[in-house]
Amino acid sequence: MRIGISVISHQGQNIWQNGLGQNVVFLARLFQRLPFVRAVSLIDVGDQGAMPEQVDTATLGLTLMSQREATDEVDVIIEMSGALDVQWLDLMRARGRKVVYYCCGHPFAGLAEPPVFDKPSHFSRADRCDEIWVLPEYRMFASFQRTLHRCVVHEVPYLWHPQFIRQRIAEVEGQGFRFGWAAACEQRVADARTGLRVAIFEPNISVAKTSMISMLACDEAYRADRSSIDAMHVLNTLHMANHPTMLHLANSLDLVREHKATFHGRHDIVGFMVQHADAVVSHQWTNDQNYSYMDTLTGDYPLVHNSEWLRDFGAGYYYPEFDAVQGGAQLRHAAASHDANLADYRSGSQRVFDAVDPFAAHNLQGYAERLLDLCRDTPFVDGRQSS
Repeated sequence: MRIGISVISHQGQNIWQNGLGQNVVFLARLFQRLPFVRAVSLIDVGDQGAMPEQVDTATLGLTLMSQREATDEVDVIIEMSGALDVQWLDLMRARGRKVVYYCCGHPFAGLAEPPVFDKPSHFSRADRCDEIWVLPEYRMFASFQRTLHRCVVHEVPYLWHPQFIRQRIAEVEGQGFRFGWAAACEQRVADARTGLRVAIFEPNISVAKTSMISMLACDEAYRADRSSIDAMHVLNTLHMANHPTMLHLANSLDLVREHKATFHGRHDIVGFMVQHADAVVSHQWTNDQNYSYMDTLTGDYPLVHNSEWLRDFGAGYYYPEFDAVQGGAQLRHAAASHDANLADYRSGSQRVFDAVDPFAAHNLQGYAERLLDLCRDTPFVDGRQSS
């Protein structure tokens, strides 16, 4: 069978703008490993006709094409990173092709927040696909999606591979910087610092991932032990810097009052950590699988988080739900004992990496079974519908 995955190219695109672009590549590379998959293509619904510079499609064996070009070139269509034209999908399904909506964003927030907060959004016709695929973190929303889209909803494995962070690490090393906890420790000694410089990377564009609880956890740690936190960097906050609620929250923190806090725009993790931070505090609501976790763990940096998914692997420093007090306690624990516990910390991280590896047998099998079941009544042989 031949598979096409939707992408959306745009001016100024960069693979680090969000995790979705990376997710597409990881899924495509997994599909390429399946023996019954003849070709994997990317269907561009954007306006650039090219992928971000970090994605070498030739080396990856991927072809980028328009919807029109894909009409006779794909048997299975995965709507993932860009919304496909509904009339084209109707045509493809009428010709016996299969269409999957791969839901990588928060299903409930994406549906509820645009009308509630008057946010721009896109909502395609709900009944345009044969199946919905969701990540494990969104399994709780499967029932309402089944009702909305009038088709079956299946959970599929979460994927991540270090190819992009390795590229980025090589870039910063070429500029004289070193990524990772070991380099951060050397810099801390050189600067005669005792506390951690904490970064908070939540995007702050949805209630699913915001910086508020992370800020409170940092301040809790600082109030308990001034020596535990040297600085707090809160990223992706410039768009709400003057909002009264944000100002009230920030100005209530000792870290802000004592000039230990800085608020920033958007930065990639590698580029920011090598210059400004040596620990990460995170918070999410029903969104506990994030590529920012993978990047942080790759560098052996202390990651204080409330992800039950990571907790089950013994990875990072876990605090429950919205418990900022426990978050602060875990941050102080990391500041005091991360070096001593580094071997165990790395083991927990490696268990996560092994679980999400696109080339691991369990993930290959999971997607193979999903594709074969999808096409069970429309088998494809050598990329053509069989008679």
